[in-house]
Amino acid sequence: MGSIEQTAELLLRLSPTEVASLKEGINFVRNKSTGKDYILYKNKSHLRACKNMCKHQGGLFMKDIEDLDGRSVRCTKHNWKLDVSTMKYINPPGSFCQDELVVEESEENELLLLELNPPNPWDSEPRPPEDLAFGEVQITYLTHACMDLKLGDKRMVFDPWLTGPAFARGWWLLHEPPSDWLERLCRADLIYISHMHSDHLSYPTLKKLAGRRPDIPIYVGKTERPVFWNLNQSGVQLTNINVVPFGIWQQVDKNLRFMILMDGVHPEMDTCIIVEYKGHKILNTVDCTRPNGGRLPVKVDLMMSDFAGGASGFPMTFSGGKFTEEWKAQFIKTERKKLLNYKARLVKDLQPRIYCPFAGYFVEAHPSDKYIKETNIKNDPDELNNLIKKNSDVLTWTPRPGATLDLGRMLKDPTDSKGIIEPPEGTKIYKDSWDFGPYLKILNAAVGDEIFHHSSWIKEYFTWAGFKDYNLVVRMIETDEDFSPFPGGYDYLVDFLDLSFPKERPSREHPYEEIRSRVDVIRHVVKNGLLWDDLYIGFQTRLQRDPDIYHHLFWNHFQIKLPLTPPDWKSFLMYHG
Repeated sequence: MGSIEQTAELLLRLSPTEVASLKEGINFVRNKSTGKDYILYKNKSHLRACKNMCKHQGGLFMKDIEDLDGRSVRCTKHNWKLDVSTMKYINPPGSFCQDELVVEESEENELLLLELNPPNPWDSEPRPPEDLAFGEVQITYLTHACMDLKLGDKRMVFDPWLTGPAFARGWWLLHEPPSDWLERLCRADLIYISHMHSDHLSYPTLKKLAGRRPDIPIYVGKTERPVFWNLNQSGVQLTNINVVPFGIWQQVDKNLRFMILMDGVHPEMDTCIIVEYKGHKILNTVDCTRPNGGRLPVKVDLMMSDFAGGASGFPMTFSGGKFTEEWKAQFIKTERKKLLNYKARLVKDLQPRIYCPFAGYFVEAHPSDKYIKETNIKNDPDELNNLIKKNSDVLTWTPRPGATLDLGRMLKDPTDSKGIIEPPEGTKIYKDSWDFGPYLKILNAAVGDEIFHHSSWIKEYFTWAGFKDYNLVVRMIETDEDFSPFPGGYDYLVDFLDLSFPKERPSREHPYEEIRSRVDVIRHVVKNGLLWDDLYIGFQTRLQRDPDIYHHLFWNHFQIKLPLTPPDWKSFLMYHG
């Protein structure tokens, strides 16, 4: 194996005159030859530095006018705030740290800004690309984020969500999967599941697969919260789940290997993958916000990523204060445009030969979610592809269910009419009916559960959840379909400072949130110890908050950090029996 060493890259050089003109506090500096921006923070003789680039979506920081101490900067994209004196983000509070650059002084009293670059793991044991025969590598789109890859005589599938809902009952498939989807899954030699969200890890889909092939090899990254943390609870019998470390090639056969990488913003949960066949790379960044911290292979043969937006309860499920319908509509419009430009820039920087936007093909199909469906506008894949074509010579592919891209043909001649085979004429592309019944029945079963005959379930549940010592008071209200209080439902306060359940709001200063949740979903989540993504990303709540602050620590805990095993309701009921 060729040794790969860490390199130090010089990003900026300041002359002694420029160094002398640095002021106390925050300095914005630009490298005129590269056009890249940096922030230097000067505290007497001590200097700290970072790139002027927000960790969230690469936005540019500017002076924060609300900051009287001269220590923080504000991102122009989403108002994230960074305290440059500590290199910690202060909005959202308690969230992330900024990567620092090395500041060195040269013998000529110049100031050098250096970035220490670890070697790229995919460069270990490089393979020169070989010619591909026609039909040797074929990529077939099934639905959403699910691709079926034929790689020589091996088959690999990404993120199979092919039946049932995701996020409780909030998301349904937009596309009609090919009728032979289950046969395709059963034929796979291996399946990659990128993360635990239910539009990628779909238990209804895996249940059907496990009925035929429980021993199918499934590969996931070694995330802090295991991808299959809920396998036992799910009742799905899969016996061949392989958890692999990040950044290491996994050899499948002499021609095929893959490597799983983590996300820079949600390393505890999100992953992406590089698949290499005979030296040809396919990069799938899935839902990662900053895949591999922004370091990715350039000039891969095929890149696929999400593009659509709309995968969050914000802002459609919020009301009060600034959250008028006009404000929300404008925000969604601007936000989708930012995302589109961000993805187009990523593709332009990475220069893949072919790019495919996917993983955004869901619809809020249940009639109760008509409001969300009408307001939660998603990006159009063709719009993104046109933007990419305008700025680069990358080929683009908007996938339709059952369409197949032949990599060998496309690389040889992008105009080859057999390069992409569309599904046969008359194939149904969009779903027009969903089988709501069985899935709503499962959720409804929780409503009458014996646990909820005893109001002390509230204390039991939040004690189990383990979030406290945080100044936040939340009012939880169980509701009907239309988010009106559910007759005989619970309506209570939780004070997370001391984990108490007061009858009225405390007299001290405290941030406050009101969360209305559909009773079937909140009780299903409570009973089974599930993560709150089902509520929040699934559009099953309506929220108000005062002041209008995103409580990162609270949401992060309930969306990612809840205990791995559900509350012990059996003991609870015996005690109350």
